[in-house]
Amino acid sequence: MLEIGAVQFFHDPLVTGTADIQELSKTHEIVSRSKTELWHRILTHYLPLYFPEADRFHRNSRTDWFLAFLEKYPSPHMITAMSREAFIADAWAVVGRKVSKERLLSDIYATAVGSVGLPVHPDSDAVRMFRLVLAEGRSLIRQRDEIEARAVKLLSDLSDYQLLTTIPGIGPINAMTILAEAGNLRRFRHHQQFLKFCGMDLATVQSGMFRGQSRISKYGNARLRRTLWMAGQTAVLKKTNSFRDKFERYISRDRHNAHLRRKAYTAIAAKMARTAHAVVKNGEPYRPFFEGMSPGGKTSL
Repeated sequence: MLEIGAVQFFHDPLVTGTADIQELSKTHEIVSRSKTELWHRILTHYLPLYFPEADRFHRNSRTDWFLAFLEKYPSPHMITAMSREAFIADAWAVVGRKVSKERLLSDIYATAVGSVGLPVHPDSDAVRMFRLVLAEGRSLIRQRDEIEARAVKLLSDLSDYQLLTTIPGIGPINAMTILAEAGNLRRFRHHQQFLKFCGMDLATVQSGMFRGQSRISKYGNARLRRTLWMAGQTAVLKKTNSFRDKFERYISRDRHNAHLRRKAYTAIAAKMARTAHAVVKNGEPYRPFFEGMSPGGKTSL
């Protein structure tokens, strides 16, 4: 294998300068997963028991105000113990800056009046455990925000990071993950090598006379593949870019075919990988609807 060149090179993170980026990226994933698991426990266990109607006021899991509100008022009976005016004055600073804040708090109070939540005592162990979980969730949000702020500060002056963030769907965290898992994308001489590294190259199962369907191999970097998949899903929701244009053309035959849509998302993820490799290797930011032609006559992006 050494004679024919069938080898892979190990790129030491300390030598290549990606050790800090890798640790930030992996720690961010750990914290995000912990936050998601805890949030699911709140939605499926604690809220149905103590304040099931409060779920409709939740809009974004990245915000802290909802957990802060539940931490102060874990049971609707703690809200209805006050008058509506007293509750609005007491909770005014808890919910933060909101449009029509008084209307929101009035709606919450009216919902608490008709709630079917368990009438637990404010000093009970059940409420203490609920608040303990809520405090952990708020702590995870602060940790995640701190990591994201540090990542932006560390990478903002890096040219590869700036190039990657010009691509629709690739924000600061996705760009950090790509750099952490792939390192210097210029080491891949062709985008097919990068696709294989991601596990998005096509592979066909063969045995004797049997030949199966060609599918993506999934033998490469799983975190990188997942990041590109998520970036592709975000890109197709944006306006005026070649990712959305390709996705719409792919599903035009049958927009309600789930299998066709899944194949379209896979094609978009592969296009995202090719685009990320191209913008870094060429040193040029993303250009909407620009498709460079490869020597074989196929689009390089």
